[in-house]
Amino acid sequence: MDNTLHLLLATVVFLGIHVLPSTPLRALAVRLIGERPYLGLFSLMSAAGLVWMSVAYGRAPMEALWPAQHFLPVFVLPFAFVLLACGLLERNPTAVGQAGALKHPEAARGILRVTRHPLMWAIMLWAGAHMLAVGSLRSVVFFGGLLLLAAAGTTLQDARKALALGGDWKRFAAATSNIPFAAIARGRNKLVWREIGWWQPAAGLALFALL
Repeated sequence: MDNTLHLLLATVVFLGIHVLPSTPLRALAVRLIGERPYLGLFSLMSAAGLVWMSVAYGRAPMEALWPAQHFLPVFVLPFAFVLLACGLLERNPTAVGQAGALKHPEAARGILRVTRHPLMWAIMLWAGAHMLAVGSLRSVVFFGGLLLLAAAGTTLQDARKALALGGDWKRFAAATSNIPFAAIARGRNKLVWREIGWWQPAAGLALFALL
């Protein structure tokens, strides 16, 4: 098989793995094997899919589509890593096993006032910056696939949470936004810097500097 087609196949399979949780197959799998085994199996399949993609990316030819923009990640990735750190260190109702956070009177706080999907936006910024920085066909397939997955994942996750969590999710969604700063711009929320603090952004910038 052509190495570019091999990368495309790996990417499609990886995307397919992540679309399955938004279909009735997820509920069927949970009924058959239980919630925790399902999550473990899903994580294993995701890791295997990402490794397959990475190996296929390394073997695909470097076919340039536009001049490489090598400077771009230097400006974009600090924001991505700040979102990553804040998203990981802040309790988030969109994360697995954290739906109980919706019961808090101010569930939408900290980085969630900016976007309810900080991790997904971190991935989107990271993937988009690398796709433009490399400027090759294989980068469009690999990083573009991850960008598409994260972007679609925000919408699919919102739909799944709305169905599963009802009124609690509706209140949370009304006070937040998918697109960063959209809820703040529309007056549905406000930016409170003290909730974010300094150490979470500092941790993200330190990780960026390290990598």
